Amino acid sequence: MTKPCFLIPIYNHGETLVSVVSELAVYGINCLIVDDGSDQKTKAVINHICQQYSWVKSISLALNSGKGAAIMNGFQYLYHHHYTHAIQVDADHQHDLNDLSKFLTLFQYHPNSLISGKSIYDKSVPKARLHGRKITNFWVAIETWSTRLVESMCGFRIYPLNPLQSVLPKVSGRRMEFDIEIMVKAYWQAIDVKYIPTQINYPKSGQSHFRLWKDNVRISWLHTRLFFAMFYYMPRLHLKKLINRHDK
Repeated sequence: MTKPCFLIPIYNHGETLVSVVSELAVYGINCLIVDDGSDQKTKAVINHICQQYSWVKSISLALNSGKGAAIMNGFQYLYHHHYTHAIQVDADHQHDLNDLSKFLTLFQYHPNSLISGKSIYDKSVPKARLHGRKITNFWVAIETWSTRLVESMCGFRIYPLNPLQSVLPKVSGRRMEFDIEIMVKAYWQAIDVKYIPTQINYPKSGQSHFRLWKDNVRISWLHTRLFFAMFYYMPRLHLKKLINRHDK
């Protein structure tokens, strides 16, 4: 039996969090908000939401530690409270939540798969972000010896928590590089990945916490580590697949 929970990492996005949570209400699924050291204004919004909706809980990190750190803390909380899946939704409302029904339908048929959004961009996407994603997807193809992972940076995902327990200790990224690292390392551990095309919006009034230089340096260093680590993991993954085919 599956028991999913929405997981929303947040850092000073209180102005959009209210509308995100209100759109999730129709699904009848509990929600965990992970406050990544937000300001007092955002904390007040989170507290108000938790008082308004009995199905919403929150936990807080004392200091801003990064999106990856917030999600990892959320995973730990959900796993210890016997949830089976984390449905990650960003607090800035860039994700088209109308696609959630597609995610949930696919998840029912493939409960052991990591289900990710495959980003569809409109003209609002910053060009630097778009080109950066293309570069990352190129390196991910090298690191996995495959073009199977067509998207590795979209934060709209359903994570199967039990299969991920073997992956999480190997994930070191705690900021924007987290989404890439956990995707690649889940693939290395033979966790199936499936995609749902989904629209991503970058409103002009929106606030992004992606820091062009710092986060790109972190992502570049991540790809360096993944490149060398692939020589250990990928041969083992291929051997495992060969053994499974032989057993069948």
